[in-house]
Amino acid sequence: MLLTTGAAGTLGFAYFAWPFLDSMNPATDVLVQSTIDASLSYIKPGQAITVVWRGRPVFVHYRTPQEIQAADEVPLPDLIGPETEQKRVKKGHEEWLIVVGVCTHLECLPLGQRSTENRGKYGGWFARVMGPFMMPLDERGTVLPLRLHIPPYKFLAQNLICIGENESTPNPTVKGI
Repeated sequence: MLLTTGAAGTLGFAYFAWPFLDSMNPATDVLVQSTIDASLSYIKPGQAITVVWRGRPVFVHYRTPQEIQAADEVPLPDLIGPETEQKRVKKGHEEWLIVVGVCTHLECLPLGQRSTENRGKYGGWFARVMGPFMMPLDERGTVLPLRLHIPPYKFLAQNLICIGENESTPNPTVKGI
């Protein structure tokens, strides 16, 4: 009798607890936003696009051989938190630089994504920090005191990337903003 009562109590608890525990799983609309597929086929060397992932801009830059060489020639000891070029890009796709377009210092949006904007002495972006003062970022998205984050991404095809961690979720293909 004690065993039957214990088993019935456990099943009853599980029956009522399951909806509560299941409600803690992310909703379908949240899972869809966790990744985004972006087509790179229409971007020409030297151009960049901005896609939105998890409500944040992601800069996708198709670098020219000159830009890659300039990034390789930046002396690492001059940078705080130096990172080699090989750690900032995917092997076999060195021409693509993909970074979260939010300054890691004060979370401003760096300038320089559009070809008409001033890209500064390093040819990268400007992070607006403390009013009129501008902090230059180099072509790798690295600045003397900070660095733009690299989002988790992978190449699904030569000209298609998936930004995010949950690649099993179906996503709309985005052309850019």
